[in-house]
Amino acid sequence: MRVTTWTIFREYLRSLKRYRALVTFIVVMVAIASMIEVAVPLFYKRFFDVLSGPAASYTVLRNTIVTIAILNGCIWLLYRLAAAGEIYLMGNMNVDLIQRGYDYLQFHSFRFFSNSFVGSLVKKVTRFNRSFETIEDKILWNLYPLALRIIAVVAVLFTVHRTIAIILLMWTLLFLFFNYWFAVWKLPYDERRAAKDSEITGVLADAITNHSNIHLFSGFRFELARLQNVANQWRKLRVFTWSLEQVMESAQFALAILVEFGLMALALRYWRDGLLGVGTFVLLQTYFIQLFIRLWDFGRNVRNIYEALADAREMVEVLYTPHEITNAPAAKMLRVESGHIELKKVTFSYHQTRTIIHGIDLAIAGGQKVALIGPSGSGKSTIVKLLFRLYEIDSGKLLIDEQNIQKVTQESLHSALSLVPQDPILFHRTLMENIRYGRRDATDAEVIRAATLAHCHEFINDFPNGYETFVGERGVKLSGGERQRVAIARAILRDAPILVLDEATSSLDSHSEALIQDALKNLMHGKTTIVIAHRLSTIQQMDRIVVLDHGRIVEQGSHASLLKTKGSMYQKLWKIQAGGFLVDEEEEQE
Repeated sequence: MRVTTWTIFREYLRSLKRYRALVTFIVVMVAIASMIEVAVPLFYKRFFDVLSGPAASYTVLRNTIVTIAILNGCIWLLYRLAAAGEIYLMGNMNVDLIQRGYDYLQFHSFRFFSNSFVGSLVKKVTRFNRSFETIEDKILWNLYPLALRIIAVVAVLFTVHRTIAIILLMWTLLFLFFNYWFAVWKLPYDERRAAKDSEITGVLADAITNHSNIHLFSGFRFELARLQNVANQWRKLRVFTWSLEQVMESAQFALAILVEFGLMALALRYWRDGLLGVGTFVLLQTYFIQLFIRLWDFGRNVRNIYEALADAREMVEVLYTPHEITNAPAAKMLRVESGHIELKKVTFSYHQTRTIIHGIDLAIAGGQKVALIGPSGSGKSTIVKLLFRLYEIDSGKLLIDEQNIQKVTQESLHSALSLVPQDPILFHRTLMENIRYGRRDATDAEVIRAATLAHCHEFINDFPNGYETFVGERGVKLSGGERQRVAIARAILRDAPILVLDEATSSLDSHSEALIQDALKNLMHGKTTIVIAHRLSTIQQMDRIVVLDHGRIVEQGSHASLLKTKGSMYQKLWKIQAGGFLVDEEEEQE
């Protein structure tokens, strides 16, 4: 769907619906204040008419000044009430817009996040919120009062002098149209500038996230040149848009001076000819100054609004990008009894030209422990991603206890699954919070028990702050083995009926691995378990080993049976990893 200016306004209006009464109150307060501001010069007209008249009355002049003071007090009060309402409105809208952007983002697919810079997405969410602040501020305090003033001033001047009123109205409309046209014409350049701004954020986030690689591979100058290239493109666009604004403001200023002095010269002639009184002359001058100040800001306000619209467009495009994976209309909760998993003729491809899984049939009985092995790119991790429904299968069915995972809610599916990944990513929070993420209602005692079973408790107690130690962004303060043990503790606490271990001990030393193997036996007890492994020594005790190659199942059976099968891929892989040592031993014995 193409995102238009109206699309963006509609998104903001949708969020404003919750605050109809408050918005109405603010709008009414500003409207009354604006009308009083237009009325005040009429009392100045009266003041100077009386002052310049043959029978000036002190009492009338004094009462007129008092009235002007009261009206200005009313204007002050009304604007303060409107501002107080706006503060409450903006405070709530800021939270609503950030939450809305976050909520929609979180339900985008794994593929969406794989193709996006995290830094750019964060920038889009925050700019979506800030853009509303700019648009709301410019419309409420500038454009809306300006429209009211133009209508009211022209209406008053028509009763004073029709010719001046018509000239002022025509010039005002021409001025407004020209500024609006310029803002619309400039919008594509603002959008390109906003896109390049997001790109800078993405490049910065990517470089900062990978700072270790930059140091290890001496990539500082390369990354700096990459950033400078993008920044220079942004600079050129920014300088170009600024230059356009300067040209526009110069033309606008010249036109404003010309019209203002032209109208004042015309009014002066009418005064000389006795057609305008002193009070009327003061009234015209006051209105001219009021309008010109507001109109002078009109062009800048419209351009600011369109810049804000350009900033918001990227996030609105995200909001209008359909979620790739959604719950079925009548999706039910997944009910797991035994944890039986079955793939029926499952086919999947990341791209239309590259099929990863070729019509696989695979059944895993409830409580069975199955290992998936095979060369890199054989489809092991892809099967796990399909099980978690991070991607949609192209054809076939994936069932859990005879329930199609595409017809159950994603939340209930994920609640039934627990994953210990090869490279666990932790939150920049405490160890207690990271482990508790497996089951967020767990008590401290339950968290400590899970950590003890995963052999985390030992190293956690070595930290000065213990379980309240912050682990750093993505867990960088912990070693790879410590992160994996935290992930195992989290899985133990979750206690889901289906467990997936993706090289869960790959980052552990021999001593730690021996400790974790015992914890994993307890963790796997009574659960349907899928293990992805490259180190075949870790899967000998599995109930079944499934060997994959190029997205197809080529062999399956127990460790012993596969090892006895002459010329099997498993036998070849085993010999590569461990068989060489066995052959050497046999030769020595001979």
